[in-house]
This record gives sequence, C-alpha cells and structure tokens, in this order.
Amino acid sequence: MKEAQESKSKTQDLANRAALWLTLVALISGAVTFFVWTLLTDQSFAFALERTVTVMVITCPHALGLAIPLVVAMSTALAARSGLLIRDRTAFERSRAVDAVVFDKTGTLTQGRFAVTDVLPESGWEPDDVLHIAASLESHSEHPIARAIIDEAGRRGLKLAGPQDFRIIPGRGAQARLDGRMIRVVSPGYLEEKGYEAGRGLMDAVSAEGRTTVFVIADERVIGALQLADTVRPESGEALSSLKGMGLKVMMLTGDSLPAAKRVADELALDEYFAEVLPHEKAQKIRDIQAQGMRVAMVGDGVNDAPALAVADLGVAIGAGTDVAVESGDVVLVRSDPRDVYSILKLARASYSKMLQNLFWATGYNVIAIPLAAGVLAPLGFVLPPAAGALAMSISTVIVAINAQLLWRMKAQISP
Repeated sequence: MKEAQESKSKTQDLANRAALWLTLVALISGAVTFFVWTLLTDQSFAFALERTVTVMVITCPHALGLAIPLVVAMSTALAARSGLLIRDRTAFERSRAVDAVVFDKTGTLTQGRFAVTDVLPESGWEPDDVLHIAASLESHSEHPIARAIIDEAGRRGLKLAGPQDFRIIPGRGAQARLDGRMIRVVSPGYLEEKGYEAGRGLMDAVSAEGRTTVFVIADERVIGALQLADTVRPESGEALSSLKGMGLKVMMLTGDSLPAAKRVADELALDEYFAEVLPHEKAQKIRDIQAQGMRVAMVGDGVNDAPALAVADLGVAIGAGTDVAVESGDVVLVRSDPRDVYSILKLARASYSKMLQNLFWATGYNVIAIPLAAGVLAPLGFVLPPAAGALAMSISTVIVAINAQLLWRMKAQISP
C-alpha cells in the first residue's frame, strides 16, 4: 500500500507540467501587473507593489501540487480497506479505459473445488484400481483436480503408493513411474495430440454434461477415465452482470475441455470463451484480444495465469491464488471475490474523475482570480487586497482536499 501511494501517477506528470506553467504565469502576470501600474498609470509604487503581491499570492500553485497526490492517497487507502491491494498505480489508472475483462475459470469464476463424480475403467480394470493409480500419481501435485482425485481415494479407503520421477506436463497433466510402470493422468487434448486410442465409452464421456474429464494411461495404454465437476461461484453471475453494465465485454480463458468451458460460459452468459488453452498460449490470447483494439484486464489465480496477468493492461490476481500469480498482478483481490473486479474498475474511473476535477479547479479559478488580483476592476472602485488573495488561494486548496475526501462515498459501492 505504501509503495502504491508513493508511486508516481501519470496524471501527476500532467499536474507537474501544469504547476510549472502556472508558476511561469504567476511570474509573468506579476511582472506585467507591476509595470502596467507603475509605467502606464499615475498610481503609486505601493499600489503597484500591492497588486503584484496579490497576483503572486493568488496564483500560487499550492492546490495544483496537492490535486493528484491527495486523490492517490485516498483511492489507495480506500482500495486497501475494501480488500483491493493496488501494486502498480500506473496500471490501476489505465484500467479506467479497459474494454474487456478476461477471467480464468477454475478458482476464479468457479469454486475451484472439484469432486470426482464418476470413475470409468476400460475393460479388464476395476474403478478402484484406476482411481488408486491416478491418486497415487497426483499425490505430488497441488492442482485442484489432483486434490479432488486424492480426496476421493481417501473417501474410498485406498492406500496410495509413492510415485517416482514425477513431472508436470504443462497444460496437459502429469506423469511419473509407479511400481515400475509409466503412469500419466492427462487431459483429452493430450490424448488427441499424442494419438492415444481409448474405448468409445470413454471418449463419449468427454462430452457428457460438460464435466471435466481426465484419462489415466499406464505404459502407453489408456486404462480409464475420471469425471469431475466444479460449481460456479454464487458471486460470479453478479460480478459479470455488473461489468456488462459498465459496457465491458466479459470473456473466459481456460485449459479445460470445450464442453466443460461451454457449460460455465452458457451459465454465466459470457460474451466469448477460449477452451483447451495451454499455459504458454494464454499470454498470446491476451495479445490477440489487444490486437483487436481493446484494453484488457486479466483475472486469474494460478501459475499458468501468471504470463497472461503480466501481458494484460491490468493484471488482477486472486488473493487465494499462487504466489507467482500474486506477484504478476497489478491488483490483488484479498477476498478472492470476482465482484471486486467491478469494484476496482469503478474506483479507477472515480479516481480519475476526481483528479480531473481537482486539476480543473486548481487551475481554472485563476482565470477569474488573476485579473481581479491584478486590479482590472480598480477603475470601478473594486480592489482585491493581498489578504483576500491569500484567502482565495487557501480556499482553493481546501476545496481540492475536500473533493478528494469525497472518494469515501465510493466505499458503499465497492464493498460487497
């Protein structure tokens, strides 16, 4: 939070340039005021000096210097108190212009807690044998699917064996040696990619009810399949509806099978979804969407999502996700609630609006204040004393501070 508050806003660069120009305006206006009243009128030196001092005081860019930092501090503190940790201020500001939000599926839009619904063995194998082999292999994995398989084996009282030479097959599954046999637990895509043959019943299971299916291979032969189900988070529908209400496109990016992805996409009425995407392809998918002229926010929680989080215009990491994902994200959602994606985008838009309002006030009031301070109404008997100029300058600073404080009204809108 401290790093975010101390980070330099791009809008602050604009304010700094405006402050420089306002300083030049103050010096030039002061000089012009002094010489006009001294050389072109019969007013006294004291009167000319008083007008000059009033111009210099009222043009002081004090409010302009506070306009952006106050909003940065307020928005960062408000976000933190609402469970939204801003790690990259520049990316946070860019998020106001996001056109599309791409979600990972497992653990982000869904509960991420799989459960084995069916064990389908090939001829000559028993369901518990297939489950035992799969669970023994997955005992070295932390993937949600692996945890579900191990839990089901435990529920059935199966004692697991220790795998050797365990290795992840990126985006496809895992493999290891078990009791002298090479065992693989893989996705349907791996089967198709490597040309493995499976029974018709097992292949039909891939499309059954849109569930997630993994195949178990022992010594290059498919011996069975396991079907798992994951449920959509109750908050996901509300989150996506809110984002659509902001005029954004909502999409999903997942390594799961097409039927499993379609089931979730249909349930949540997604604008578009991409299934069976390998980890190294996720970042490219984000680039493809960006190539269509859209600014993209990516929301994910896993190691596989980290490259996509880094490539996106705004990377949003789920707080309960892996350390790699959190480190790759520009914003971290502490509550792991997809509705907080709407909250962070809403806050980004409100913060930018407050910055513009403060910049407008900190510079705009000088359009009226400088001529009055210079004494344009002196022939009509109205002269603005230096004390009044100092008061006007102070009031402008107070207004900027109060306007930044009004961001707290956002708390009710960004807290579920």
